[in-house]
Amino acid sequence: MDSALLVHRLQFAFTVTYHYLFPQLTMGLAPLIVVFKTLALRTGNEQYNRAARFWAKIFGINFVIGVVTGIPMEFQFGTNWSHFSRFAGGVIGQTLAMEGVFAFFLESAFLGLFLYGEKRLSPKAHWWSAFAVFVGSWISGYFIVATDAWMQHPQGYVKMADGSVALNNFWALVMNPWAIWQYAHNMAGAAVTGAFVMMALGAFYLLSHKHEEHGRLFIKTGVIAGFIATLLVIGPTGDGQGRNLVKYQPPTLAAMEALFETRPGAPLVIIGQPDVENRRIDNPIVVPKALSFLSYRSWNAEVKGLDKFPESEWPNNIPLLYFSYHIMVGLGTIFMAEMLIAAILLWRKKLWNARWMLWLLMLSFPLPYIANTAGWLTAEIGRQPYLVYGLMRTVEGYSKTVSAGNGWFTLLGFMGMYSLLSALFFFLVTREIAHGPEPEQSEAKSPVKYTTAEVR
Repeated sequence: MDSALLVHRLQFAFTVTYHYLFPQLTMGLAPLIVVFKTLALRTGNEQYNRAARFWAKIFGINFVIGVVTGIPMEFQFGTNWSHFSRFAGGVIGQTLAMEGVFAFFLESAFLGLFLYGEKRLSPKAHWWSAFAVFVGSWISGYFIVATDAWMQHPQGYVKMADGSVALNNFWALVMNPWAIWQYAHNMAGAAVTGAFVMMALGAFYLLSHKHEEHGRLFIKTGVIAGFIATLLVIGPTGDGQGRNLVKYQPPTLAAMEALFETRPGAPLVIIGQPDVENRRIDNPIVVPKALSFLSYRSWNAEVKGLDKFPESEWPNNIPLLYFSYHIMVGLGTIFMAEMLIAAILLWRKKLWNARWMLWLLMLSFPLPYIANTAGWLTAEIGRQPYLVYGLMRTVEGYSKTVSAGNGWFTLLGFMGMYSLLSALFFFLVTREIAHGPEPEQSEAKSPVKYTTAEVR
């Protein structure tokens, strides 16, 4: 692999991985904030309003950092991947522009109204501002996923005389069957992140005997949302995305499962180490015939192995793809078990006193971030050796005039800047956590003061 290409790939991998740490939480928190506002409207209980305000502040911090770290990725299409931009810009420019409209205009405008307009808006209008933030964040996410889905399964385009592609069917782009399942799976993963972060903070408050009323609310909401989201991740959305691989990217499926030989009744590998050189998997623990059933709904169906495809079509890094996929699936299984136990304890009203479970909930919050990162690694490594599957190889898409040295310079620069952003982010978030969702005692007891203009 050309050294400059490797650096460009490392830079984009670093910036996009760091960036996605923030949108996955905003997309996961947005529906939960709407739930709190809905409960506040229906019950008149101010506790729900305080909870919504608190999580909106966490949402806002993540949103700002997400915007700051997302902008450089747009520029990298021109600086590091100019050949790809020249080739595919006529298609992906549509969805990227629409993502900007929903993220920068709809989501950010209504987030400002939600954070600063509560005293000037009616309760119902304030609820609508929260709902608009939720809709804006989730639609914004759809257009990003639709962009990636076109790179995974291109359709709705026409080839031009200069070798580039142009959009000739907008609805084929946005209703790509790959996009629909990938989006559902991605948003369920984001919902898991939001639920686990909320549960973790609630458990922290209970274990430290601070803001205990809100701590119980956060845990209860997080457990219910997390249980539903993990079911969706493992069940219909994960299955639907897997069926996409069977239909459109069979070499990727074979590499993910380290299936080197085509066979009927193919097993599902639970644990093992792929040995690409010898075309085998070492120390495997498998479920017999399960891969055939999951792929074709038949226990004896034939599943194509990597031997059915030329090596030039194989993913570049099969071990990394294999382990990324199995980390994602393994963590998803752990999430389901954890949520099931937590839901049973909640139903039996024993969760608040089960300190071992509270510790588990608090310490589990990084795991959805790891699972989501592993999932995106699986998608992007699995698409290799292509940038646009079947149309443009990765080696053809990078900027040939940008040297490896220039790439290292900007990559190290991003690492330094993002280290500073991380410090700022942790300072702001820990400050909000320390303040908590409840008002300070002095603030709560002090009389309300009005200006002369407000009295008039």
